[in-house]
Amino acid sequence: MHRILSTSAYAFLIAAPALADPLPSWNDTNSKTQIIDFVDSVTDSTADSFVPVADRIAVFDNDGTLISEHPIYFQAAYAFDRLREKAADDPSILNSDVLKAANDGDMQGVMAGGMEGLSSVIDVSHSGISIDDFQADARDWLESAQHPVSGLNYGAMTFQPMVELLTYLRDEGFTVYIVTAGGVDFVRSFALDAYNVPPNLVVGSQGNAEYQIGEDGTPVVMKSGGVYFVDDKAAKPVGIMRTIGKRPILAGGNSDGDFQMLEWTTAGEGPSLGLLIHHTDSEREFAYDRDTPIGKLSEGLDQAADRNWLLVDMARDWGTVWTGGK
Repeated sequence: MHRILSTSAYAFLIAAPALADPLPSWNDTNSKTQIIDFVDSVTDSTADSFVPVADRIAVFDNDGTLISEHPIYFQAAYAFDRLREKAADDPSILNSDVLKAANDGDMQGVMAGGMEGLSSVIDVSHSGISIDDFQADARDWLESAQHPVSGLNYGAMTFQPMVELLTYLRDEGFTVYIVTAGGVDFVRSFALDAYNVPPNLVVGSQGNAEYQIGEDGTPVVMKSGGVYFVDDKAAKPVGIMRTIGKRPILAGGNSDGDFQMLEWTTAGEGPSLGLLIHHTDSEREFAYDRDTPIGKLSEGLDQAADRNWLLVDMARDWGTVWTGGK
């Protein structure tokens, strides 16, 4: 039996506005269409491509994917600032070429020392402090330290289109994780405010830590220096399985450090989407891919088309870049 609408009800339906654009900072290009089509396909309970809410797992890299990363990773800028403060009080801590490079803000010089060199910077800048105090300090730095190129505070350089994408996915029943090569404690310090991603949904590189009883009798977890786990490249799927326990259906990154995460995600049974943010906008942000030590994108650039990964062109696909403007 068909229900006959009243004149007023019919008028309401005609006048009802279209659903709000879930990605308003994305230009109307193929990238936006492909993302929405994928989300529609996995949330349509009548479609063969339907994915239950429990399996709608999305993972995103942080540096270069959700926030800018040039001219150096923001955590490195923070570490260099804290190292310089300590070296001003005690210059004797600069007892290696790597630490001297860090004191000078020379990221290439630091990276030349490999993991051992990076660990020495972390030992000086990140250790001897409780995780709670470290996160509070990192959060304050992100809100106050000024980026040398944009002039914005570092915390204002999250990508507005990606923040919208995370919100859209959550609204459609996805659980959104950050899977980063950056330090997990650093990213957890701002992920909730910046992305609405709580600390327990952040997977990242881990430094050594230990449980202690403070002088006032309060239990604390202290950062003790050194590196315990580096969540990069082939380690990203390992970190996901250790923490999340299942394969995602959507993975987003921007560099070859994210290649294995996208490869593993899109190799699963059923629908999946891999996307790479291609930094092509030298006017509003930075343009780089193959020839950079920070966020190098070469293998992913070569293989994205063959693997049906979505290559997001920042200059073409984004109407806005940073949450803080531009």
